[in-house]
Amino acid sequence: MKLPKLSAKMVIALAAVLGLAAGAGAVYVTFGGSDNPEPQPDPRAIADAQCAAKNQMASASGGGGGHGTASDAPEPKPVTLMSLVAEAAKGEVAGMLPPGRPQSVADLAFDGPDGKPTSLDAFTGRIALVNLWATWCAPCRAEMPALDALQKEMGGVDFEVVAVNVEGGDDVKPKKFLEDTKVHNLGFYRDDTLGMFNEMKKRNLAFGLPVTMLVDRDGCLLAHMNGPAEWASADAKHMIEVALAGLPAPKPEGEEEHHEEPAAEHAPEGAHEAGGEAAHGEAEAHETASTKKAEH
Repeated sequence: MKLPKLSAKMVIALAAVLGLAAGAGAVYVTFGGSDNPEPQPDPRAIADAQCAAKNQMASASGGGGGHGTASDAPEPKPVTLMSLVAEAAKGEVAGMLPPGRPQSVADLAFDGPDGKPTSLDAFTGRIALVNLWATWCAPCRAEMPALDALQKEMGGVDFEVVAVNVEGGDDVKPKKFLEDTKVHNLGFYRDDTLGMFNEMKKRNLAFGLPVTMLVDRDGCLLAHMNGPAEWASADAKHMIEVALAGLPAPKPEGEEEHHEEPAAEHAPEGAHEAGGEAAHGEAEAHETASTKKAEH
Protein backbone atom coordinates (compact mmCIF):
# COMPACT_ATOMS: atom_id res chain seq x y z
CA MET A 1 0.00 0.00 0.00
CA LYS A 2 1.44 3.36 -1.05
CA LEU A 3 1.56 6.12 1.53
CA PRO A 4 -1.32 8.57 1.02
CA LYS A 5 -0.45 12.13 0.04
CA LEU A 6 -1.67 14.32 2.88
CA SER A 7 -2.39 18.01 2.85
CA ALA A 8 -1.19 20.15 5.75
CA LYS A 9 -4.72 20.28 7.22
CA MET A 10 -5.05 16.50 6.99
CA VAL A 11 -1.71 16.01 8.73
CA ILE A 12 -2.68 18.37 11.56
CA ALA A 13 -6.02 16.59 11.98
CA LEU A 14 -4.35 13.17 12.04
CA ALA A 15 -1.78 14.33 14.54
CA ALA A 16 -4.52 15.64 16.82
CA VAL A 17 -6.62 12.47 16.57
CA LEU A 18 -3.75 10.00 16.87
CA GLY A 19 -1.83 11.94 19.51
CA LEU A 20 1.38 12.05 17.48
CA ALA A 21 4.34 13.76 19.13
CA ALA A 22 3.00 16.58 21.28
CA GLY A 23 -0.23 16.94 19.32
CA ALA A 24 -1.15 18.80 16.17
CA GLY A 25 1.25 21.62 16.98
CA ALA A 26 4.20 19.23 16.67
CA VAL A 27 3.66 18.94 12.93
CA TYR A 28 4.99 22.45 12.49
CA VAL A 29 8.18 24.05 13.74
CA THR A 30 8.97 27.75 13.67
CA PHE A 31 12.21 29.54 13.02
CA GLY A 32 13.33 32.72 14.78
CA GLY A 33 14.28 36.04 13.19
CA SER A 34 10.79 37.48 12.79
CA ASP A 35 8.02 38.77 15.00
CA ASN A 36 5.61 36.65 12.96
CA PRO A 37 7.61 33.55 12.09
CA GLU A 38 6.33 31.49 9.20
CA PRO A 39 5.38 27.99 10.39
CA GLN A 40 7.33 25.29 8.60
CA PRO A 41 6.18 21.69 8.24
CA ASP A 42 8.14 19.16 10.32
CA PRO A 43 9.08 16.41 7.83
CA ARG A 44 9.41 13.69 10.46
CA ALA A 45 6.03 14.45 12.03
CA ILE A 46 4.45 14.42 8.57
CA ALA A 47 6.09 11.06 7.78
CA ASP A 48 4.83 9.65 11.11
CA ALA A 49 1.33 10.91 10.32
CA GLN A 50 1.47 9.26 6.89
CA CYS A 51 2.45 5.93 8.49
CA ALA A 52 -0.42 6.33 10.94
CA ALA A 53 -2.84 7.14 8.12
CA LYS A 54 -1.64 4.10 6.18
CA ASN A 55 -2.14 1.91 9.25
CA GLN A 56 -5.61 3.34 9.82
CA MET A 57 -6.60 2.79 6.19
CA ALA A 58 -5.39 -0.82 6.40
CA SER A 59 -7.45 -1.31 9.57
CA ALA A 60 -10.57 -0.04 7.82
CA SER A 61 -10.13 -2.13 4.67
CA GLY A 62 -8.47 -5.20 6.10
CA GLY A 63 -11.29 -6.28 8.37
CA GLY A 64 -10.71 -8.65 11.21
CA GLY A 65 -12.48 -11.91 10.66
CA GLY A 66 -16.06 -13.10 10.41
CA HIS A 67 -19.14 -11.09 11.24
CA GLY A 68 -20.76 -12.21 14.47
CA THR A 69 -24.51 -12.15 14.90
CA ALA A 70 -24.68 -11.81 18.67
CA SER A 71 -25.01 -8.22 19.83
CA ASP A 72 -22.48 -8.79 22.61
CA ALA A 73 -19.88 -10.40 20.31
CA PRO A 74 -16.45 -8.74 20.63
CA GLU A 75 -15.38 -6.45 17.82
CA PRO A 76 -12.82 -8.13 15.53
CA LYS A 77 -9.29 -6.78 15.83
CA PRO A 78 -8.20 -4.64 12.88
CA VAL A 79 -5.77 -6.35 10.52
CA THR A 80 -2.68 -4.34 9.57
CA LEU A 81 0.71 -5.42 8.27
CA MET A 82 2.11 -4.50 11.66
CA SER A 83 -0.32 -6.86 13.40
CA LEU A 84 0.37 -9.68 10.92
CA VAL A 85 4.12 -9.34 11.51
CA ALA A 86 3.54 -9.31 15.28
CA GLU A 87 1.63 -12.59 14.99
CA ALA A 88 4.41 -14.10 12.88
CA ALA A 89 7.21 -13.04 15.27
CA LYS A 90 7.57 -16.29 17.20
CA GLY A 91 10.26 -18.71 18.25
CA GLU A 92 13.72 -17.44 17.33
CA VAL A 93 12.37 -13.94 16.58
CA ALA A 94 9.84 -13.64 19.41
CA GLY A 95 11.72 -10.56 20.61
CA MET A 96 10.57 -8.57 17.56
CA LEU A 97 7.92 -6.25 18.97
CA PRO A 98 5.57 -3.80 17.23
CA PRO A 99 6.26 -0.11 17.87
CA GLY A 100 4.16 1.72 20.43
CA ARG A 101 2.70 3.84 17.64
CA PRO A 102 3.02 3.95 13.83
CA GLN A 103 6.16 5.84 12.91
CA SER A 104 8.53 6.42 10.04
CA VAL A 105 12.24 5.59 10.24
CA ALA A 106 12.98 6.58 6.64
CA ASP A 107 15.01 9.59 7.81
CA LEU A 108 17.61 7.55 9.71
CA ALA A 109 20.91 8.38 8.02
CA PHE A 110 24.23 6.59 7.50
CA ASP A 111 26.83 6.07 4.75
CA GLY A 112 26.39 3.67 1.84
CA PRO A 113 28.93 1.19 0.41
CA ASP A 114 30.29 4.02 -1.75
CA GLY A 115 30.97 6.13 1.35
CA LYS A 116 28.31 8.69 0.41
CA PRO A 117 25.49 9.74 2.79
CA THR A 118 22.24 7.83 2.42
CA SER A 119 19.23 6.93 4.56
CA LEU A 120 16.54 4.29 4.89
CA ASP A 121 14.47 6.38 2.49
CA ALA A 122 16.74 4.97 -0.24
CA PHE A 123 15.16 1.54 0.39
CA THR A 124 11.62 2.67 -0.43
CA GLY A 125 9.86 -0.10 -2.33
CA ARG A 126 11.66 -2.86 -0.44
CA ILE A 127 11.22 -4.57 2.91
CA ALA A 128 14.38 -3.91 4.92
CA LEU A 129 15.77 -5.74 7.94
CA VAL A 130 18.01 -3.07 9.49
CA ASN A 131 20.66 -4.25 11.94
CA LEU A 132 23.11 -2.07 13.89
CA TRP A 133 26.41 -3.71 14.89
CA ALA A 134 29.94 -2.99 16.08
CA THR A 135 33.23 -4.91 16.09
CA TRP A 136 33.44 -4.86 19.90
CA CYS A 137 29.95 -6.40 20.24
CA ALA A 138 30.21 -10.15 20.99
CA PRO A 139 26.54 -10.94 20.19
CA CYS A 140 26.98 -9.08 16.87
CA ARG A 141 29.88 -11.37 15.94
CA ALA A 142 27.67 -14.39 16.68
CA GLU A 143 24.71 -13.26 14.54
CA MET A 144 26.49 -11.70 11.55
CA PRO A 145 26.91 -15.02 9.68
CA ALA A 146 23.15 -15.64 10.04
CA LEU A 147 22.34 -12.19 8.67
CA ASP A 148 24.71 -12.89 5.79
CA ALA A 149 22.99 -16.23 5.07
CA LEU A 150 19.57 -14.53 5.19
CA GLN A 151 20.68 -11.92 2.65
CA LYS A 152 22.11 -14.63 0.40
CA GLU A 153 18.86 -16.61 0.44
CA MET A 154 16.19 -13.90 0.45
CA GLY A 155 17.92 -10.69 -0.63
CA GLY A 156 16.87 -9.10 -3.91
CA VAL A 157 14.69 -6.39 -5.41
CA ASP A 158 12.02 -6.83 -2.70
CA PHE A 159 14.12 -7.41 0.41
CA GLU A 160 17.53 -6.46 1.80
CA VAL A 161 19.41 -6.93 5.04
CA VAL A 162 20.86 -3.50 5.84
CA ALA A 163 23.61 -4.10 8.40
CA VAL A 164 25.03 -0.77 9.59
CA ASN A 165 28.32 -0.59 11.48
CA VAL A 166 28.07 2.08 14.21
CA GLU A 167 31.45 2.97 15.71
CA GLY A 168 34.13 5.59 15.27
CA GLY A 169 37.37 5.29 13.33
CA ASP A 170 38.06 4.33 9.75
CA ASP A 171 36.79 1.39 7.70
CA VAL A 172 39.76 -0.93 8.29
CA LYS A 173 38.60 -2.61 11.49
CA PRO A 174 34.93 -3.15 10.46
CA LYS A 175 35.97 -4.60 7.07
CA LYS A 176 38.43 -6.99 8.74
CA PHE A 177 35.65 -8.01 11.13
CA LEU A 178 33.44 -8.96 8.18
CA GLU A 179 36.29 -10.95 6.61
CA ASP A 180 36.98 -12.78 9.88
CA THR A 181 33.31 -13.71 10.26
CA LYS A 182 33.15 -14.81 6.59
CA VAL A 183 30.46 -12.28 5.68
CA HIS A 184 30.36 -11.80 1.90
CA ASN A 185 26.74 -10.98 0.97
CA LEU A 186 25.99 -7.89 3.08
CA GLY A 187 26.48 -4.36 1.82
CA PHE A 188 29.01 -2.30 3.78
CA TYR A 189 26.95 0.41 5.52
CA ARG A 190 28.53 2.62 8.18
CA ASP A 191 27.84 5.45 10.59
CA ASP A 192 31.07 6.52 12.28
CA THR A 193 29.25 9.43 14.00
CA LEU A 194 26.87 7.09 15.92
CA GLY A 195 24.13 9.54 14.95
CA MET A 196 21.82 6.78 13.76
CA PHE A 197 22.12 4.84 17.03
CA ASN A 198 21.64 7.99 19.14
CA GLU A 199 18.55 8.98 17.15
CA MET A 200 17.07 5.51 17.62
CA LYS A 201 17.87 5.78 21.32
CA LYS A 202 15.90 9.05 21.50
CA ARG A 203 12.94 7.24 19.95
CA ASN A 204 13.21 4.40 22.51
CA LEU A 205 14.16 1.93 19.79
CA ALA A 206 17.77 1.24 20.79
CA PHE A 207 19.31 0.52 24.18
CA GLY A 208 22.46 -1.39 23.17
CA LEU A 209 23.86 -3.54 20.36
CA PRO A 210 22.81 -5.37 18.36
CA VAL A 211 19.49 -3.71 17.57
CA THR A 212 17.26 -4.70 14.66
CA MET A 213 14.25 -3.17 12.88
CA LEU A 214 11.92 -4.54 10.23
CA VAL A 215 10.84 -1.69 7.95
CA ASP A 216 8.07 -1.76 5.33
CA ARG A 217 8.22 -0.59 1.72
CA ASP A 218 7.31 2.99 2.71
CA GLY A 219 9.85 3.38 5.51
CA CYS A 220 7.31 2.68 8.28
CA LEU A 221 8.49 0.63 11.25
CA LEU A 222 6.88 -2.81 11.53
CA ALA A 223 8.84 -4.33 14.43
CA HIS A 224 12.04 -3.89 16.41
CA MET A 225 14.15 -5.66 19.01
CA ASN A 226 17.28 -5.23 21.11
CA GLY A 227 19.60 -8.22 21.32
CA PRO A 228 20.64 -11.02 18.97
CA ALA A 229 18.45 -13.50 17.10
CA GLU A 230 18.93 -16.47 14.80
CA TRP A 231 18.22 -14.64 11.54
CA ALA A 232 18.76 -17.64 9.27
CA SER A 233 16.08 -19.65 11.11
CA ALA A 234 12.74 -20.75 9.69
CA ASP A 235 11.02 -18.43 12.20
CA ALA A 236 12.87 -15.37 10.87
CA LYS A 237 12.22 -16.29 7.24
CA HIS A 238 8.51 -16.80 7.92
CA MET A 239 8.20 -13.37 9.56
CA ILE A 240 9.91 -11.74 6.59
CA GLU A 241 7.73 -13.68 4.13
CA VAL A 242 4.66 -12.30 5.92
CA ALA A 243 6.03 -8.76 5.55
CA LEU A 244 6.79 -9.38 1.87
CA ALA A 245 3.29 -10.76 1.21
CA GLY A 246 1.64 -7.62 2.59
CA LEU A 247 -2.03 -7.38 3.43
CA PRO A 248 -4.53 -9.71 1.77
CA ALA A 249 -6.76 -8.00 -0.79
CA PRO A 250 -10.03 -6.81 0.81
CA LYS A 251 -13.25 -8.49 -0.29
CA PRO A 252 -15.54 -6.39 -2.53
CA GLU A 253 -18.15 -4.52 -0.53
CA GLY A 254 -21.34 -6.50 -0.06
CA GLU A 255 -19.76 -9.80 -1.00
CA GLU A 256 -20.89 -12.57 1.30
CA GLU A 257 -19.40 -15.96 1.79
CA HIS A 258 -21.25 -18.62 -0.19
CA HIS A 259 -21.77 -21.94 1.49
CA GLU A 260 -22.98 -24.75 -0.75
CA GLU A 261 -25.60 -27.10 0.59
CA PRO A 262 -24.27 -30.62 0.93
CA ALA A 263 -25.46 -32.83 -1.91
CA ALA A 264 -28.17 -35.31 -1.03
CA GLU A 265 -26.93 -38.84 -0.67
CA HIS A 266 -28.01 -41.06 -3.52
CA ALA A 267 -29.06 -44.61 -2.86
CA PRO A 268 -27.16 -47.30 -4.69
CA GLU A 269 -28.41 -48.19 -8.15
CA GLY A 270 -31.39 -50.57 -7.95
CA ALA A 271 -32.13 -49.72 -4.30
CA HIS A 272 -35.35 -47.81 -5.14
CA GLU A 273 -36.53 -50.62 -7.37
CA ALA A 274 -35.83 -53.25 -4.74
CA GLY A 275 -37.51 -51.15 -2.10
CA GLY A 276 -40.58 -50.75 -4.31
CA GLU A 277 -40.86 -54.49 -4.87
CA ALA A 278 -40.57 -55.12 -1.14
CA ALA A 279 -43.32 -52.63 -0.39
CA HIS A 280 -45.57 -54.16 -3.08
CA GLY A 281 -45.05 -57.66 -1.58
CA GLU A 282 -45.95 -56.40 1.89
CA ALA A 283 -49.16 -54.83 0.54
CA GLU A 284 -50.21 -58.11 -1.17
CA ALA A 285 -49.54 -60.12 2.01
CA HIS A 286 -51.60 -57.66 4.05
CA GLU A 287 -54.49 -57.86 1.54
CA THR A 288 -54.49 -61.73 1.61
CA ALA A 289 -54.54 -61.80 5.40
CA SER A 290 -57.47 -59.36 5.50
CA THR A 291 -59.48 -61.51 3.00
CA LYS A 292 -58.97 -64.69 4.99
CA LYS A 293 -60.03 -62.96 8.17
CA ALA A 294 -63.25 -61.75 6.46
CA GLU A 295 -64.08 -65.31 5.23
CA HIS A 296 -63.89 -66.64 8.74
